[in-house]
Amino acid sequence: MSGDLAARQAELVAALVAGGPLPPGFAPTPVDAARRALLRKRAGDVARHWPLLAAGLGADWPATFTGWADGRPTNGSLRDGWDLARELRDRGALPPLGAEELAAREAASRYDGRTAPRPRRLPAVARAGGAVAAQLAGRVRLLRPAPR
Repeated sequence: MSGDLAARQAELVAALVAGGPLPPGFAPTPVDAARRALLRKRAGDVARHWPLLAAGLGADWPATFTGWADGRPTNGSLRDGWDLARELRDRGALPPLGAEELAAREAASRYDGRTAPRPRRLPAVARAGGAVAAQLAGRVRLLRPAPR
């Protein structure tokens, strides 16, 4: 019996946060409302870790983030923001503030998109959206801001 409950709970969680199908016996409207509320909460958490990215997108931040995150399980706020910033960069839609923040993060840490970011030990230079940042001895400096 508890295995059935655990399986149903897992199905509900998948429907709420990972784009899974709605489990039988649940009303779609309340589940969709809860899913949207969780996406808004997640957007706020990511904005706290990526304040310049969120500020650069301004009023478009909630829609941009929720459109990207809907159907994706979270990897944590830091990694979700990093993945979104990289995707926006690749599409040419990364705002200048977000480009500067991404360049600084890429200079400070290694992140392969699968495992947790790790601090860089050697000097590094990173570029994103025209911004250039460098890390030397653990300090990151923005060498060139993104064009506005």
